[in-house]
Amino acid sequence: MNDDRASAFRILRLAAAGVVFALLTGCASMMGPNPRDPLEPFNRKMAEFNEHVDSIVLKPVATAYRNGVPPAGRTAVSNFFGNLQDAWSAVNSVLQLRLQDAGESWARFQINSTVGFFGIYDAASLLNIDKHKEDFGQTLGRWGVPAGPFIVLPVLGPSTLRDAAVFPIELYGDLVWHMPRGDERSLLSGLRAVDRRANLLRASDVLDQASLDKYSFTREAYLQRRRADVMDFRNSNGGGALGSKLGIGIGKDSDPKDGKDNDGAEPPEPDAAPAKPAGQPAPAPAR
Repeated sequence: MNDDRASAFRILRLAAAGVVFALLTGCASMMGPNPRDPLEPFNRKMAEFNEHVDSIVLKPVATAYRNGVPPAGRTAVSNFFGNLQDAWSAVNSVLQLRLQDAGESWARFQINSTVGFFGIYDAASLLNIDKHKEDFGQTLGRWGVPAGPFIVLPVLGPSTLRDAAVFPIELYGDLVWHMPRGDERSLLSGLRAVDRRANLLRASDVLDQASLDKYSFTREAYLQRRRADVMDFRNSNGGGALGSKLGIGIGKDSDPKDGKDNDGAEPPEPDAAPAKPAGQPAPAPAR
């Protein structure tokens, strides 16, 4: 069993390395004008491929899953996988020196794995223990590693060079991939993919009906969300609660020379100067 798991990890590591290598070398002739998305021609083709795969495989299965499984059952499945994620979030919070978050994530994992019956019931939320979602890409961003260019990975979808490069580490931190049997890993991985897609059905339907560039919208939404994930720590130390929630403001990973932060998102426009009240005379010019 251990040999099978080790072989699976080796194959996935090689696949991730191959994807990154191809993006860095084979796509050099397909550079786009957007500095945050220099591989846009390649990424658009890959996004079309992913949409085709989704339309014939994942979306129909997710739709059947949503229609056939009661809401309580779907919630239990989401809770189970969210509980597994809490353990990895605790590790990354420690690496980011966010010790309170690490303690809360580890407490959630312990409580939900026992009282919550392997995470099926979210007992920790009933105890008002906050949930934190952290991954190794966020950890690198916390310590100043830039996100790099936007990338669309086969099947996996939107990413950045930083997040794609740490994909093997993310797999190692995924408790599903530590299941002793290969069929268990495959079953749980497939169920998680279907559950995630089912949770996005309504959003994807709205996006399909909107008259906009779906690729550009998805890219901007992804980059802003990842920026907010990384900036959450910096804003919590000086950006205010609102900035922490919305991911606005420029933190330590900003580059004042180009006006962009290292995660590729544009900084917010400065607030306009307040208007003078009506009837108030203008100040006299200085002599």
